[in-house]
Amino acid sequence: MKCLLKPISLFSFLIILKMTIAYEINEKVILYVNKVGPYFNPHETYHYYQLPVCRPEKIEHKSLTLGEVLEGDRMAISMYNISFKVPLKNEKLCSLTLSDKDLNQLKDAIEDLYYFEFIIDDLPLHGFIGHLEEKGFLPHSHKIYLWTHLTFNIMYNNNKIISANVSNVGSPPFSLNDVTAPISVTHTYSVNWVETKETYSERMQKSLNSSFFPKTLEIHWLSVINSAVLVMLLTGFVIVILARVLRNDFARYNVDVDDVDSLECDEYGWKIIRGDVFRFPPCRSLFCAILGVGSQFLSIALGIVIMALLDLFNVHKHGAMNTIAFLLYALTSCIAGYVSASMYKKMGGKLWVWNINLTSFLFSGPFFIIWSIQNSIAWAYNSTQALPFSTIILLLGVWLCIGYPLSVLGGVLGKNWTGNFDIPCRTKHIPREVPPVKWYHSAPAQCAIGGFLPFSAISVELYYIFATVWGREQYTLYGVLFIVFFILLSVTACISIALTYFQLSAEDYKWWWRSVINAGSTGVFVFIYASFYYLQRSNMDGLLQAVEFFGYTSLTCYVFFLTLGTVSFFSSLQFVKYIYRNVKVD
Repeated sequence: MKCLLKPISLFSFLIILKMTIAYEINEKVILYVNKVGPYFNPHETYHYYQLPVCRPEKIEHKSLTLGEVLEGDRMAISMYNISFKVPLKNEKLCSLTLSDKDLNQLKDAIEDLYYFEFIIDDLPLHGFIGHLEEKGFLPHSHKIYLWTHLTFNIMYNNNKIISANVSNVGSPPFSLNDVTAPISVTHTYSVNWVETKETYSERMQKSLNSSFFPKTLEIHWLSVINSAVLVMLLTGFVIVILARVLRNDFARYNVDVDDVDSLECDEYGWKIIRGDVFRFPPCRSLFCAILGVGSQFLSIALGIVIMALLDLFNVHKHGAMNTIAFLLYALTSCIAGYVSASMYKKMGGKLWVWNINLTSFLFSGPFFIIWSIQNSIAWAYNSTQALPFSTIILLLGVWLCIGYPLSVLGGVLGKNWTGNFDIPCRTKHIPREVPPVKWYHSAPAQCAIGGFLPFSAISVELYYIFATVWGREQYTLYGVLFIVFFILLSVTACISIALTYFQLSAEDYKWWWRSVINAGSTGVFVFIYASFYYLQRSNMDGLLQAVEFFGYTSLTCYVFFLTLGTVSFFSSLQFVKYIYRNVKVD
């Protein structure tokens, strides 16, 4: 299948959005056929002409933008002969002779509730391929019907098309029950033109509110209030630690004595490990790369939320969403390089080239592996979700020409502009032995707490996000999303500080990696919930949909690990610096 890709700049894209198409009477209006797929598998789509339907002898494809290709669009000119303001009644489209293979293919498509998508004047039209009829229990009746007649209802204002829809009114469906191949089927169509007073600027919003897909989600204040209460409780808990527990610690540790060394044996708690608490962790390059990429995704998430609030980011158009996210990832690669190289220099790292390359491939490497598997399976299924070779080269070129160079540039700036690590305590040459800790201070227990609490703050919102990205819902609660995003970061910082304090109080100074893993384990809980959603809350099935769902969900959970782990570490770092800067150290 040949598909021409037409990459456009943001400026050109805005110009195209403002363009309006005006028609003359009797002027041909091109209707494009696009894709078909199971209704409950939104990301499993195929080209419309892969079904045994009316198709021209030579298929002409439309030139597509990058966002349309990523959306899975593969538009081709249809055989429907539609002219502006010219009504048609029961016009013949074509006659087909269905073989046994064609008949089975249509039956399977109708059984899987296949829907189609047409495009007319940039407006999507949706309808079902056929109709299932279930009756009775004993005996049970299961009948399959094929829609062979389509009625196009097109609303216009002056010389512009405002809205359009397609229905099956006009003739009864064609029964595919108890028929044997070969069988002849005739497809027909009608066109109705209806004048309206609606303006051209309102047509896209009306298209989004189409009855074919579910309506916009309503605001769920109960979940927002629940999350806000959780934040206040956790914030209050941390304030209690800082105001009361630390006050007692400072009073105990800052006593005036003539010979502090003689009393060191009486010291206990977090002060006694002051000579080891700033001992740099193992695998410094990987540690710094995680912080760099986590900072990058934190900026991407903040940028997307702000763009959504400003109505510049449409989550319903997955192709446009993927395009913007990819461009943001490439453009913010300098943040990852800068933060990683900056932390690496503070920790005394020497392998700069390795650190920059590790930072560049820490996310892009796993992404490429998972995408390759998903894209290969989509190719095997001949799905439109498989990207054409030209698109792959374009995306790879964007990363090689923009993303990777910006990572290197950020790394160079981070290396040259960063000073030494500002720590209030000197690190001893010989590391102190970590005493055995109780089970509730162990790494698994703290990871369970550190991951579950941030997850509980967003668990309700996750359903609506999953229903939008992997379902048919329309998400417009961007104000609520901004609040939940702020709540998530607040809960992560608070629980990280609390767990770090408990760990240091147990005289365990190895908090560096623990602080990252504690909150980063939220990604595990998100993956568990995603598995529950797929199995219990959705109707998705099939290998192609499962691979895409769990593949990209795994990447999303990985992003959660990187982002929240970064927020957790920097929160703990500031807390640790604070307490050791305010304790008397001789």
